[in-house]
Amino acid sequence: MSNSGVALNIPQTIDVTVEGRVYSVTRGTRVKAFLRRYLPEIAPDCLGAIVANRLMDLEAPIASSCALRPVTFASKEGARIYRATLIVMLCEAVERKFPGAHVRVGQSFGDGYYFDIDPGRPLTVEDIGAVEAEMRAMVDRGEALAVHRVPKLQAIEALATLGSSTSSRLVGTLRRSWVSLVTMGSKVLLWFHPLLPTTEGIRQFQLAPYASGLVLCLPPPGRPDEAPAPLRNHASLYRAYTLTRDFNRKVGISTVADLNAAVVSGQIGEGIRVAEAAHERSLVALADDVAARPRCRLVLVAGPSSSGKTTFVKRLRMQLMAIGLRPRVLSVDNYYVDRVRTPLDADGEYDFECIEAIDLDLLNEHLDALMAGREVAMPRYSFSKGVRDDRTEPVHLEDGEVLLMEGIHGLNDRLTAAVPDESKLRLYVSALTQLCIDHQNRIFTSDARLIRRIVRDRLFRGYSAARTIQMWPKVRAGEERWIFPFQDRADHLFNSTLVYEPAVLKVFAERFLMEVPDSDPAFVEASRLMEFLDLFVPVFADDVPATSILREFVGGSAFEY
Repeated sequence: MSNSGVALNIPQTIDVTVEGRVYSVTRGTRVKAFLRRYLPEIAPDCLGAIVANRLMDLEAPIASSCALRPVTFASKEGARIYRATLIVMLCEAVERKFPGAHVRVGQSFGDGYYFDIDPGRPLTVEDIGAVEAEMRAMVDRGEALAVHRVPKLQAIEALATLGSSTSSRLVGTLRRSWVSLVTMGSKVLLWFHPLLPTTEGIRQFQLAPYASGLVLCLPPPGRPDEAPAPLRNHASLYRAYTLTRDFNRKVGISTVADLNAAVVSGQIGEGIRVAEAAHERSLVALADDVAARPRCRLVLVAGPSSSGKTTFVKRLRMQLMAIGLRPRVLSVDNYYVDRVRTPLDADGEYDFECIEAIDLDLLNEHLDALMAGREVAMPRYSFSKGVRDDRTEPVHLEDGEVLLMEGIHGLNDRLTAAVPDESKLRLYVSALTQLCIDHQNRIFTSDARLIRRIVRDRLFRGYSAARTIQMWPKVRAGEERWIFPFQDRADHLFNSTLVYEPAVLKVFAERFLMEVPDSDPAFVEASRLMEFLDLFVPVFADDVPATSILREFVGGSAFEY
């Protein structure tokens, strides 16, 4: 007895469109071969390609007619491939030089990543030099990175046998039937990102000693042939990283595998309460520091988008009131210049994030008067009209009152030039994610904030996930210019990340990301974020306190916004 059915007539020739030009190729042609044949002038600089709105590595076959966009180091997708490849190389080089040494990825420092490396003794400058020399030899030899797609159960067994218990436990919680493992010979790693097939595409990098570990320094954005910039001292970031890392270790949730285990076992409720209690303790300490500075009259709060600044200010205000101080909030938003006077960005659009979008003269005139005990008429800005209202609000700072100001420029001295340093306390709020996927795969800090923003924008601002993703590069560019260069000016850094939050945000974000059509340019990023969220066992928001920073994004907050 034979089966009958409709015969599939699959054409063996497909059309690949690049910037409006159509190329006819054989189905299954690999990205690298296509680039070398049809785009030889840029092929050497290509690290991958976006094929049918999905990021593919150079070895991926082109399966159907599609649009193709080459990916170089100048793009965020290309930079991710470059970084991911270097991390695999670093882990392999450490294993070759110091067999059995533990490698753990940590905080991003500018254009680089911090790593803790334990070869069984204190890490020396000579050790770091030996690892870097091996990585450079890998590049000279053009060594291959072999990616193997293996069944889930086989991966669990292989990783456990090789001593990667964290990765093995993570695979055990995934809903996937197959996972990818990568090796360069000595080390086998669980991997989720597209990689270069060989080390030939790696041009510049550097290993620099830092604290008890090292930083893998990368070339400046868009300039792969330029040596990495000298490593800055990121003391406040490193301190926040170690504090959060140590807290995560104490509560037993350092990786996604740990978090998933807590959810599955029913222990996540306690984990939520402990994480929230740690936030509260930090806020109490900050309020106590304000009280300990009798000359402090102005508390400045700055931080990047979706770091939770608004809720932070509201909670800090409560803690200040609890110790007898009377905080008054001054909104920088009321000091925007009229829209027609707002500077334009490179695209000819209003640049609301540049500091010149604020009436600095008027703001500093009012701050000077408030510090001297005089009353000012605070303006009221109408964002719908793009001008100030005729109405004003009288503001007077009395004895015992402290002024709270929140805004992206809070650490830039130009914003508050009229106030002497001894009268100011500068606070920096950021979501510095220290939860790792496993010891070699980190969670990008910017991803944590982007997912927060996608959820908030969709729930409360009427923006689709696609629109938020499309706006994100411009937001990030503003942060690079106006926020990050000033973060070391902060007196304190508050890490607003909650170790459990990806599992809660998944419940909301996954559906919103599914709304992005696969034909939309934002789908490239949306699909990557969906793959990331797929790593987490979901948690409903029921146990999240009403005063949590997370409520600013998912709703149900005790505060008004």
